[in-house]
Amino acid sequence: MSAARDAGRRIVIRRPRKTQEKHHGGAWKIALADLMTALMALFLVMWIISNASPQELQGLAEYFRTPLAVALSNGDRDSASTSVIPGGGTDPAHVSGERARVDLRSEKLPDDVRRTLMELRFRIESAIQGDPQLWELRDQVRFEFIPDGLRIQLLDTEKRSMFELGSDRLAEDLRHLIRAIAPLLNELPNAISITGHTDSLIYAAGDQGYSNWELSAGRANACRRELVAGGLDSEKMLRVIGMGDRLPIPGSRPGDAVNRRISLEILSDAAAARIRSGGRTEPLQALQER
Repeated sequence: MSAARDAGRRIVIRRPRKTQEKHHGGAWKIALADLMTALMALFLVMWIISNASPQELQGLAEYFRTPLAVALSNGDRDSASTSVIPGGGTDPAHVSGERARVDLRSEKLPDDVRRTLMELRFRIESAIQGDPQLWELRDQVRFEFIPDGLRIQLLDTEKRSMFELGSDRLAEDLRHLIRAIAPLLNELPNAISITGHTDSLIYAAGDQGYSNWELSAGRANACRRELVAGGLDSEKMLRVIGMGDRLPIPGSRPGDAVNRRISLEILSDAAAARIRSGGRTEPLQALQER
């Protein structure tokens, strides 16, 4: 009976099949190679930057600050942005009246003049970077290219003032800065314009006595005297004016410290000729021939 029962059983033998795993394609190797390439490029860029001069760093920064639309059209970057950091945002170094007046003129700064003024900017920035005392003022010095030339703004802050309160007496830091800039300005034949600005805080007598008009003009003239004392040829000085508190920086309150500022403009020949001719657009030579 047992034999019959065993004969009715079905014996199943399972043998494992030998299968070969499919190849995964090595996609992770490609991702790893891309990562290593990117890291190598990053380290290479960091090495180059660490050995670059201040002028090369500035040129690199200007390249990456150029808006794409301007780069594609070979246009003027300054006319496409109103940002203190070119590329976006509001420019506290501009005032609405000045921007409107600039925009009304269709002229552009010639490329050769712009290159010359760019080199001047590099030299000034290098002087600031190389002096520990001036380095502390770096956030109070702003550069801007305008159709008339190069504008250098010297701004007050709440913590550091360029002048004694209510006075045209220069602080020692500003005196040191101007003495460092003067020889560099003297390297170019360009004429120079100085404009003084104040905040809206008024004197007790208002505009009837000594006011922000006199203060702004006095501070502009104090800078002129210090530039000449620092070695600037006085014949290069074309215009010294005071604007009082009438041109506050956009986005600021009239009483903010940033509105207390001095604007130095290194003028192009065309801008200087226009000022000498009283603002007329005719060539200076034609006016002189009359």
